Amino acid sequence: MDFRKTYYILPNLFTLSSVFCGFISISLSASGQAGSDLYQAALAICFGFFFDTADGRVARLTKTQTDLGRDLDSLADVITFGVAPAIMVYKWGLTSFGRFGIFVAGLYVCAGAMRLARFNVLSRREEKAGEKKPGKYTMGLSIPAAASVLVLMVLVAHNAGPYRLISERVAAGVVLVLSYLMVSRIRFRSFKDLRLTRRTVQLALLIAGCWVAVVMNGIDKTFIFLALITAYIILGVAETVLLLKRQFMAERQERLASQAAAAAAVMTGGGGPADAPRDDEVLAELGAFDGDD
Repeated sequence: MDFRKTYYILPNLFTLSSVFCGFISISLSASGQAGSDLYQAALAICFGFFFDTADGRVARLTKTQTDLGRDLDSLADVITFGVAPAIMVYKWGLTSFGRFGIFVAGLYVCAGAMRLARFNVLSRREEKAGEKKPGKYTMGLSIPAAASVLVLMVLVAHNAGPYRLISERVAAGVVLVLSYLMVSRIRFRSFKDLRLTRRTVQLALLIAGCWVAVVMNGIDKTFIFLALITAYIILGVAETVLLLKRQFMAERQERLASQAAAAAAVMTGGGGPADAPRDDEVLAELGAFDGDD
């Protein structure tokens, strides 16, 4: 018996463990009414974060990456970071909205599924194009990052005791914003290209120092994580805004140069430059025009 073939089971076991954590969270959220049940449901998703991170590491270490594992990972993310957080946040802060609360929570699940499907399509297109290195940015907020915001909101509220930190309307607004960010074209850093450099070490030491200072002042650790993930989202939005501004200025200069060239061509008796046809950028990225001649 070739025991190396059993290595292919290891990453899938971690992925299925993440699915099981998501199922536990769904069970606790659906059957529980007290805050402790929702707290345990949030902790179950936290364990899902661990297994979701570990399965990819194990697959790369054992060199057992497969198409089955990739598709299984996406299905696991829909359950653990899509359905489970949606039910949890609905029972936590959206029940007073009635059917509208169900719609908001369901919208989050649909956005997460769309985000994962788009990620798989773009990843396969990059592999066909021969791009082996991981990208520096990822399009749209990843579903684990979106789920971490909802989980940390529940954990912070539980640790705050009887005091409710945010209103139910704010909770609904947060869910809607996260849903939009997942299906948006905003680019967020993937941190897959990080290397052990002097700048990276300095940044890590700075974060560790801030962490120690905050903990010594008695601030809740879950609130620190919530602040970090919020800063990550703000960074992605800010970088995208700056990028769009640069692209706008570059296109404006190109347009002015094109108009000047067209005017010069008319003055000399030549024809103006013809505009090249452009397909819709979003549909082209998703392969909608692959069958065109």
